[in-house]
Amino acid sequence: MRTALFLILATATACALAQQYRWTDDKGGVHYSDTPPPPSSKGVQKKDFKGGVVSSQTPFELQLAVKNAPATLYTSPSCKEGCPEARATLNKRGVPFREVQVWDAETNELLMKISGAKQVPTLQVGSNVQKGFEQGAFDRLLDIAGYPKAGSMPARNQAAPPVPEGYEAAGAPAAAAPAAPDGEQKPPAQ
Repeated sequence: MRTALFLILATATACALAQQYRWTDDKGGVHYSDTPPPPSSKGVQKKDFKGGVVSSQTPFELQLAVKNAPATLYTSPSCKEGCPEARATLNKRGVPFREVQVWDAETNELLMKISGAKQVPTLQVGSNVQKGFEQGAFDRLLDIAGYPKAGSMPARNQAAPPVPEGYEAAGAPAAAAPAAPDGEQKPPAQ
């Protein structure tokens, strides 16, 4: 009896996970089946229910954390210490985050408003802010906001954003100034 029940359940599960079809016949009737529709069918759609439908969705815990306390990382194109480590920490924990490059008056003003300083990296999680990279402090901010612990989510691989157009690194030679109509060089804009 148990063997028969097991076989019935196994067959039902296999059928449920098999290729499914949705199609419309020539009279407008919609049909669902696990066998390919006739050649005269219209609007044929294949549905494949195999493999991790549930696991591909974002866990509720992460959805809630992102909604209630979104993470924003403030970096700079010239930041070589701290910024890569901060980004790696967020990626390792699987935290979706927005990255803002601080490089001009507008972004410097935004960072001052958020943190009261012009220090990068700065992490804002909800209304909480951490200036400078310190692993323990970053982890505490993310824990308080309810983000999953490192290793409980697949790691992300969000890379540094491209250098903003118009950015010039400090100490880099200025771009050649355009020639004046009479052939003289204009001094570089300050």
